[in-house]
Amino acid sequence: MAKRLEFLFDFASPNCWLAYRALPAVLARTGARLEIEPVLLGGLFKATGNQSPMTAFAAVKGKLAYENLEMKRFIARHGLTQFRMNPHFPVNTLSLMRGLVAARLRGQGDAYLEAGLKGMWEEGLALGDPAVLQARLDSAGLDGPALLAGAQKPEVKAALAEATERAVARGAFGLPTFFVGQEMYFGKERLAQVEQDLVNP
Repeated sequence: MAKRLEFLFDFASPNCWLAYRALPAVLARTGARLEIEPVLLGGLFKATGNQSPMTAFAAVKGKLAYENLEMKRFIARHGLTQFRMNPHFPVNTLSLMRGLVAARLRGQGDAYLEAGLKGMWEEGLALGDPAVLQARLDSAGLDGPALLAGAQKPEVKAALAEATERAVARGAFGLPTFFVGQEMYFGKERLAQVEQDLVNP
């Protein structure tokens, strides 16, 4: 029986985009079933006392330069040439993430996910702006106004908050985080370990 790969995800993280785009090959080799769990990165940071690398390592000589080098290596290794660092980074993705939850309830989660990923990390859009987000969703053939309205429903807000709380309870502190059963892996750099776990009996 194929194993399940849980991917804790927020559009806010460029590393989530990179990991997601690299995953198809892993899934093809392992036959694993991918399940994306929307969580709020800012909520994880707040609950665990974590910070973004740009903040946490700002005073460490050479650290951010090395992080950038590793990102370039990952992009080259996986042929992810469509990646573009968002000029508006960091982007507040609260509405964008709530919209993903709302889209899933409408059976449009996959299309919404792709529209958000492309808009954020390929087209460099300011998706924290509701007007920009609505236009991007509309251009993807989705009902932008309906999805933005759905994102404001109490049950949608609660679902995202509860998913973030569950992630913290499971030990997550940042994104991307993966679970294979009860085993947790943090960061796109752990994909080889994730793949090994997926093929182990």
